[in-house]
Amino acid sequence: MIDPGQVLIISAITVMTVLLTIIGVQLIFVLRDLHGILKTVNRIVFEFEKIGMSVTHGYSEITGFVTGVKKMFDVVDFVAKNKKSNAKHK
Repeated sequence: MIDPGQVLIISAITVMTVLLTIIGVQLIFVLRDLHGILKTVNRIVFEFEKIGMSVTHGYSEITGFVTGVKKMFDVVDFVAKNKKSNAKHK
């Protein structure tokens, strides 16, 4: 015969097994959702990196353009000064 202690132990083990199974299934769902969230975050970070590279590349192009314009004005100023000095000597 089965005494009450054995019935209590068997029922406790059964309840714990069911609870742990439910917790395991819920953990699998949470990990699956976390995986999807991390994939989305990874795509967002990748897009931000592309935007950052574009901004950096655009900034360097603007800087190069401004430097070129400054050099052009320096050349024009140099030529104008040379014309003035040549006009004074004549």
